[in-house]
Amino acid sequence: MERLLIIDGHAYAYRAFHAIRGLRSPSGRPTNAIYGFIKTLAKIRAALEPTHCIVVWDGGLNAERVAALPEYKAQRPEMPDDLPPQLDEIVAWLNAAGVASFCRQGVEADDYIACLARHAAAAGWQTVIASSDKDFMQLVSSRVGLLNPNDKTEAVWTGEQVRARTGVEPAQIVDWLSLTGDHVDNISGVPGIGPKTAAELLNQFGSIDELYARLDEVKSEKLRAALRAAEGDVRRNRGLVRLREDLPCDFSPEALAPKAEDAARLRELYRRWGFKTLLAALEEPAPERQAVLI
Repeated sequence: MERLLIIDGHAYAYRAFHAIRGLRSPSGRPTNAIYGFIKTLAKIRAALEPTHCIVVWDGGLNAERVAALPEYKAQRPEMPDDLPPQLDEIVAWLNAAGVASFCRQGVEADDYIACLARHAAAAGWQTVIASSDKDFMQLVSSRVGLLNPNDKTEAVWTGEQVRARTGVEPAQIVDWLSLTGDHVDNISGVPGIGPKTAAELLNQFGSIDELYARLDEVKSEKLRAALRAAEGDVRRNRGLVRLREDLPCDFSPEALAPKAEDAARLRELYRRWGFKTLLAALEEPAPERQAVLI
């Protein structure tokens, strides 16, 4: 069966940047994110053996979400100064390594990833999304799994892990996040409703629509009042949290298939960055080279 691996580019670049400190090229330029990204991607590909692979990057905020909530993701700190130049270098490495990469102005990575996953599922493929972003739990199905780098078991999440983590089904994640809010994206939820209470409500009523249709059945007067006062925000949140699976995206099996490495270009990059181990591995036979990369 075809298996598509989708990497949340910025998430893994940030993770590598903070995991490795002080690594610089012979010219003094930072290379910690580059090195960590290369090593991590090699490890994931070796473990999952995908037939197709793509790294998706954020191209800015979705205009509709910002219009609905001007403070959407506004609290996020600026990218560290040493990281932006490394992102361009990572993309250069992906091109040389034959791995597909995507970024489009005004398109959030989450939406494009959701669109690719939907097309892959429709084509009968298995898809693994590598990201720690909890929004992706809404996409989990029999054909779509999550690889969460924060999960030390390194298991690909299915509906079982989503239920264990949240108390609800993947199909209820949008409503669950709409009730709790998401501080990472600067989305406020219903005051007094945390993950556990949101799960209890959705297990009782099934959905936000049904919850508000039967609001008088909520036993706590205080909770009823909070839900009633926040109804507008909750319904707005659904539009903010739900990923745009209908986004136009180019689902091309040929474009997603790994290409032959450009060995000369990889040598040039590794020499410039001072990656001696990777440079030496480039000259070794394939099985031994893979072991070095991991």
